[in-house]
Amino acid sequence: MPVRHLAYLIGEDWFFASHFRARARAARADGWRVSVITRTGAAAAELRDEGFEVHGVDFRRARLNPLAEGRLALHIARLYRQIAPDLVHHVALKPILLGSVAARLAGIRAMVNAPVGQGFVFASQTPKARLLRPMIRTAMRATIGARGAIAIFENEEDRAAMIASGAIGAENAALIRGAGVDLARFHPHPPPPGPVRIVLGARMLRDKGILEFIAAAQRLKGQGAEFILAGTPDPGNPASLTEADLSDARDVTWIGHCSDMASLFATSHIACLPSYREGLPKFLLEAMAAGLPCVATDVTGCRDAVIAGESGLLVPPRDPEALAGALTPLIADPARRARFGAAGRSRAERLYAEPIICAETLAVYERAITRESQR
Repeated sequence: MPVRHLAYLIGEDWFFASHFRARARAARADGWRVSVITRTGAAAAELRDEGFEVHGVDFRRARLNPLAEGRLALHIARLYRQIAPDLVHHVALKPILLGSVAARLAGIRAMVNAPVGQGFVFASQTPKARLLRPMIRTAMRATIGARGAIAIFENEEDRAAMIASGAIGAENAALIRGAGVDLARFHPHPPPPGPVRIVLGARMLRDKGILEFIAAAQRLKGQGAEFILAGTPDPGNPASLTEADLSDARDVTWIGHCSDMASLFATSHIACLPSYREGLPKFLLEAMAAGLPCVATDVTGCRDAVIAGESGLLVPPRDPEALAGALTPLIADPARRARFGAAGRSRAERLYAEPIICAETLAVYERAITRESQR
């Protein structure tokens, strides 16, 4: 039987490494040859060393030049013809839009589209984002289910909305809850001594609620808690903060990139993500697996991960006063933190474990490739 070839089209190599590597490994173990088409950076060499075929393309998330994006779509189409994948998996908005065009030009019919968090355009309230939103929605509806593609959604709200729009049929809209969590690596530890440590791990974007987290920390100064920001700015995203912004922030400690989030969780007491919108945030899923209570915003994605009153608390977005109000009782109540943390671990085991997510993804691949071979 010939080896089947799976190609991922994804904007950044680091995002593939953090969110899709486990699924790509599972596909390879299942007999697939795996290629990654992406903007290459620091992660590319590591991926090549692991045996993935990595092809660099000029993805620029903030670029809006139609001519440049058209040239990129043609380049991807030529690459598709050259490497001849049997199945393509497009991840995030721009890869879905350009990859769908490229696949059509290259004659590739078996497609999986994954919109993930939907990013700046759908999270931000800036004039630029509001201007782009209807155009992106129209383009997404035209491409996400094009030519029988299967779409993978990370939460039920996004899945239901896309089905209701008529862009895709329910039979082609799969729900797979996030990137999967390594439960052996992320596991509960005894609560560390010392002040209550509240951690937020994410790219340092306004849309992740970084400024609300800082404002809540300033309101809770003197209550025996310390606030940790883990992550780096993302200059390619219009919502990114700068290093100067983060270095100058009062009452929080910005530690920059953290390569070992499991160890950071082991020294923390509460996970917090006051984001404006998510697909299904890996930070919260890993924190739950580590047995931490979570405080997040009552928005798409976050409320799919955190069950209010069971594994954590939900607050309105863009409201530092409400965020501080939710954190205050958790800081003072270790028994409640423990109860929420245990419920979060149980939820991670049931829904978010890597083997579950990988198996569900491989099942979608099989359905996509089998259906096309029978046409």
